[in-house]
Amino acid sequence: MRILVTNDDGIYAPGLWDLVKALMEVGEVVVVAPDREQSAVGTSVTLHQPLRARKIKPLIRGVESYCVEGTPADSVILALGSLIQGKVELLFSGINEGANLGDDVLISGTVGGALQGYLNGIPSIALSVGALEDVHFEAATRLAVTIARMMRNHALPREMLLNINLPNLPLDKIKGVEVTHLGRRSYSDVIKEGHDGKREYYWIVRGKQEWDPVEGTDIWAVLNDKISITPLHGDLTNTSRLDSLRGLSQVIFQELTSP
Repeated sequence: MRILVTNDDGIYAPGLWDLVKALMEVGEVVVVAPDREQSAVGTSVTLHQPLRARKIKPLIRGVESYCVEGTPADSVILALGSLIQGKVELLFSGINEGANLGDDVLISGTVGGALQGYLNGIPSIALSVGALEDVHFEAATRLAVTIARMMRNHALPREMLLNINLPNLPLDKIKGVEVTHLGRRSYSDVIKEGHDGKREYYWIVRGKQEWDPVEGTDIWAVLNDKISITPLHGDLTNTSRLDSLRGLSQVIFQELTSP
């Protein structure tokens, strides 16, 4: 089994290499990741300038490794389209330092990298731990190995995009695994203004988190010391609004075409 690993924390992030070391028990691992931190770039793809990638000396001997001057999505596109020879059977994006919960999946570079694998027909997993300091990676690496083995044994569907978040706890303190749906997690963004001597600038700073810990959501699971596994897909259609908008479609068209 050939496994592609990427992330949004950058090629030398410790979570990435802990993940690589663990996955080597299951198959051949190839790393293609951004050359620097790319948090909150979402699904961004670089189209208006050339991309550069280079082979690097890996932190773990024998692992084919490339860094890309681009986003996680760029890294996966280059990996599958040019850098890696042969079939990729599984993709992991992570292990991210910091949770990717609720609405954050729409701007998460970790999820953005996994999405590109999914769109290319590869089962893909975004894997995050809910802490920025003193991060416990062990439970996440063991979970990754478990999932990879299940995939190798055809115990999981191939058409799969999972967003997995773990509480920042040792494995023996985690209380279980919950299959969840996305909760609501938003920020009150703060705009800081400044002047660099030539012109004004604005700096967007993430403000205080606002949690909606409804039972059954990814947020609730992590806050209750459980692992959250949320299946995602590429269809963002809000089906609950289809009927109401269909009822207005004729009105919209009449307004559009009226003199």
